[in-house]
Amino acid sequence: MHLNPYGGDAVLLAADLVNRPPASAAELEERCRAAGLDVDRPAVDQDVLAVRAYLERWTAVVDEPDPPARADLLNTLLATSTAHPRLTDHAGTGWHIHYRDDDMTLAALLRSLVSVGTALHLTARGIHRLARCATGGCERVFADVSRTGRQRYCTPSCANRDAVRRHRAGARAAGA
Repeated sequence: MHLNPYGGDAVLLAADLVNRPPASAAELEERCRAAGLDVDRPAVDQDVLAVRAYLERWTAVVDEPDPPARADLLNTLLATSTAHPRLTDHAGTGWHIHYRDDDMTLAALLRSLVSVGTALHLTARGIHRLARCATGGCERVFADVSRTGRQRYCTPSCANRDAVRRHRAGARAAGA
């Protein structure tokens, strides 16, 4: 996976895996490939369990409202999830940085990519740009990759649903 300058690719993959946890190793592998990740070795059941455990810790970063505390949580993930950065040109795809060793499991690779991607995303775009949907009852996680940095909803559907709810509440209040 080539991380973009904002870390968006890895963060979007993490949010997707949190919102729709993979049910099997095959599904985890397929979703990683669909996100553009080069999967060198087949996923196994242990990868699914390890990814779920990691994403619980990553979700604590999402849910932490205090920027210094959020940074501390992410720094802990970085310290336990990454290897030494190095340049590579595997398979002639062009020179890029890997924050991982070659022999990592898929779960370890995801921990590394998501931790570094989240750090890049939050430092380049803003420490506030990970959240849960503002629609009542929706717990979905999203990475704010909007131009303005004011995203509050996981999808346009949730934004529309909340706008309709506010409109109807205002109409009832005006009619009372």
